[in-house]
Amino acid sequence: MASSSIPPTSQEPIKTKQQGQVEEQRIPISLGRESGGILVLLIFIAVLMLATSSFLTWTNLDNLVRQVAVFAILSIGQLFVILTGGIDLSVGSVLGLSGGVTALLLIAKVPIPLAILAGLAIGVFTGLLNGMLVAYLKLPPFIATLGMLGVARGLVLLLTGAKTIAPLADSFNAIANGFFLGLPSLFWILLLVAVVAAFVLERTVFGRYVYAVGSNAESARLSGVPVNIVLIAVYCISGLLAGLAGVLTTSRLGAGIPTAGTGYELQAIAGAVIGGASLSGAKGRVSGAVIGALIMAMLANGGNLLAIDPFYLQIAIGLLIILAVYFDHLQGRTISFVRRPS
Repeated sequence: MASSSIPPTSQEPIKTKQQGQVEEQRIPISLGRESGGILVLLIFIAVLMLATSSFLTWTNLDNLVRQVAVFAILSIGQLFVILTGGIDLSVGSVLGLSGGVTALLLIAKVPIPLAILAGLAIGVFTGLLNGMLVAYLKLPPFIATLGMLGVARGLVLLLTGAKTIAPLADSFNAIANGFFLGLPSLFWILLLVAVVAAFVLERTVFGRYVYAVGSNAESARLSGVPVNIVLIAVYCISGLLAGLAGVLTTSRLGAGIPTAGTGYELQAIAGAVIGGASLSGAKGRVSGAVIGALIMAMLANGGNLLAIDPFYLQIAIGLLIILAVYFDHLQGRTISFVRRPS
């Protein structure tokens, strides 16, 4: 399993060749995978604290926690897929579909637990389809999940008639808007998801399989790893968490909105990548995905507080993704230089 710990930075220069009195040396670049995200997060916090007194108010922090919970749950699901070298572009639309269907069932007087289970099942089913397209039909993940993005969004618009589904039961709305032990309920839901996901990736055989597939799928197959099953499983996990995010979004808004989740696939990918996940696979941790999602939520929250045009926020997200990928590209590289000994 790939490690995201920060390697030693006090390594001796590596001598690569010597010609007469000229010697070329290479110094490894040693950067922690999550350090970039942590640095950006600290900068954001400092800037917002200085820019507006509203940032540290309880009302705003409560809103921020509820925002980050949905982004983080999506990013954790996306992380599982990215670790295998794939990508899931359908999560935003699956969020909308799961949330919309849950709302329709609640309006039809279906018991709340069954409506929630139906929303989660839709997420798992879409993930299963994505996984089978990638594992058995060998479609590129980008194409398979892009197709599902369109299918899921079209379905929710068709089922809802492109109309908001409301009002919903107060007991359902309380799931995402309530408090437990003085903190928003969404905080505890996110914490549970993050702990379980981290345990699965870092303490189980399946987690080792996920990293192995992302490192080298063919070598993993020759070593006895059931690659196709692992691929299907990670897409099912991504779909499940997208479905959960859809149910929670519907609960938080008190309505099923057919356009909910539009563009969230970018947020999910950005959260995972900014948090240290490598798009080439096998590198990344749940804690990093949560940090990345927090950055995304703070970007949106800060934009609202400072009345920044949302189009500028989209530009900022794109630039952050580029910087994060470049940061990932630096991992393992060396700086070469030539010196002439005195």
